Amino acid sequence: MNYLTAIEELIDRVGRGQSDLKGRAAALLTTSIINGGVIQAFGCGHSEALAMEIAGRAGGLVPTNRIALRDIVLYGGDPLDVLAGPAVERDTGIAHRLYALAPVKPDDAFVIASNSGINGAVVEMALLVKEHGHPLIAITSAAHSSGVESRHPSGRKLGEIADVTLDNGAPYGDAALPLPGGGAVGAVSSITAALLAQQIVIEVVDRLLAAGVTPPVYLSDNVPGGKEHNAELEARYAGRIRRTA
Repeated sequence: MNYLTAIEELIDRVGRGQSDLKGRAAALLTTSIINGGVIQAFGCGHSEALAMEIAGRAGGLVPTNRIALRDIVLYGGDPLDVLAGPAVERDTGIAHRLYALAPVKPDDAFVIASNSGINGAVVEMALLVKEHGHPLIAITSAAHSSGVESRHPSGRKLGEIADVTLDNGAPYGDAALPLPGGGAVGAVSSITAALLAQQIVIEVVDRLLAAGVTPPVYLSDNVPGGKEHNAELEARYAGRIRRTA
């Protein structure tokens, strides 16, 4: 029950706060979609859940693509063992491989999630995204990121690079309930990041409707007509989103 109380408080704070920043993020993504762009979502470790929340799910936007570390194996032909161990997300070089392998076009926008915002792959990807002129929204923990040093050679952090940075509200270390002997239990960031992702998507859809654009939104494949509906929309983005490659 203590965890439930903590999560409820964080959901209320994250869900009701940062209205201007959420609006700015939604505006950038809406412009990208209207211009024919795709939303590219990236996260390492548990932050990949944020990318899954944005890309390719029922009730979400069709012009979305998930970039993941394993793409260097699935699309780049690297051996599976390159993904072994936690050091892979600290490798700046992997960001260049991932960006080169991804079906990225000039009008695409990026959403990158990282609770700490300090690891090499995430920071380097953010730098690459901005070097190529894409809008970038970051979702990170302000408390954690401000309490640790960057692991990127530049010394920069994800939240310092993005056009819009949203705080997922997670505490330092991500877990909500302290333990008597040190440490804590009860992770936060996956829950609050998912909330932020859904709020942004909903506002993008609202903005598309206001602009007179029919929002390209997925139905569940598990409802009558859903699979056909989705296939028709995905055909518009063939080769742009990995689900249609």
